[in-house]
Amino acid sequence: MYVESHVFKADLPGLKKEEVKVEVEEGRILQISGERSGEKEEKNDKWHRVERSSGKFLRRFRLPENAKLEQVKASMENGVLTVTVPKEEVKKPEIKSIEISG
Repeated sequence: MYVESHVFKADLPGLKKEEVKVEVEEGRILQISGERSGEKEEKNDKWHRVERSSGKFLRRFRLPENAKLEQVKASMENGVLTVTVPKEEVKKPEIKSIEISG
């Protein structure tokens, strides 16, 4: 079975697509990076709580030789980033039948 693309998925809950960067660097490197910064505030008559989480992240993947770098696509839905890297179709060698004489 031939699969047409390499697919990378990353769970990035709470991030917006504007906070995530997808790049293809020299040497066929796919880089996914971003920065998480957020503040959650809860309060009532008796207490007030503020929770902050932040941090940068960076992941790199070496893409195979058959990756079509000019056709990489990324989408983000419900906190899941999906990066699709189409593959070059590998052509099977032609088999030529040779008639046996004699």
